[in-house]
Amino acid sequence: MKILCIHAHFDDFEFVAGGTFEIWKRKLGLDLRARVVVCTDGKAGHHFRTREDTSRIRIQEQESSARMGGYELEILRLPNGEIPREACLQVDTPLLAALWKCIREFEPDYLFCPPIPNDMLAGIHVDHVAVAEAIRKVAYMINVPHAFTPEYPADETTSQPCKVPVILNVYDGYMAGANARDIAIDVEDAYSKISEMTFCHQSQIKEWLPWVDRHQMKAPRDLGGWSTELRKRFLRQNRELGIHSERAHEVFNVTAWGVVPTIEKLLHDFPGISVEFSGLQELGLRLARWRGE
Repeated sequence: MKILCIHAHFDDFEFVAGGTFEIWKRKLGLDLRARVVVCTDGKAGHHFRTREDTSRIRIQEQESSARMGGYELEILRLPNGEIPREACLQVDTPLLAALWKCIREFEPDYLFCPPIPNDMLAGIHVDHVAVAEAIRKVAYMINVPHAFTPEYPADETTSQPCKVPVILNVYDGYMAGANARDIAIDVEDAYSKISEMTFCHQSQIKEWLPWVDRHQMKAPRDLGGWSTELRKRFLRQNRELGIHSERAHEVFNVTAWGVVPTIEKLLHDFPGISVEFSGLQELGLRLARWRGE
């Protein structure tokens, strides 16, 4: 089993899928490969560090989280070798080509990425939306071997089929009130691991997030203080989504961008699905309709 999360920024993954990846790893052990792809250079989000220092620190923090979480880390590079610039990510041919290449090389069974907001009143982050739109647009091209050979030359007379993944959207905290869920995963048993992985991002949680004040949080002094603050985030998310529980949950929506799964396959593959807080009946009907059944 191979699972892949593609997101915009350093620290995005841990807040939306880190617990699910951890529970999956505990279930499958060495039979699981997990990879996280970050699509920007991490230079923009700070208030007293230089752009270069911010990028260097953010990469180090993500590498620390990857070691702790046991997942592979890749920083996306465009065909010219550059990392896309944070805060102004655009859906263009180089970005589509780079995503096409990284997905084809890993061939995940499941791919997790940000959602596209349906509500024009919802808040957004430009980089999150760009990643979502780019993956949606490139999804059909995953098994099209000549789609980006101008950017990545290859022998066009010999091709091998490429696995197309099931593509799911993660929760996006910027889309206040516009998030939804097909599947809710109870990640309470992995909560300590989520706390530890997110705590790796010291420049975020101790410096940037308290300063930007979007999350109305104080800088935590230690892991215990951060774990308490993180719990508040999960509980706010639960309330927003109508999940009446004190336990931590991560939520996902199933798209038709890639392979359309059966509800039986999702129930078999995903660990920790909360039947109570997932819309499984509606999801099953939608998947069957998409599959023409």
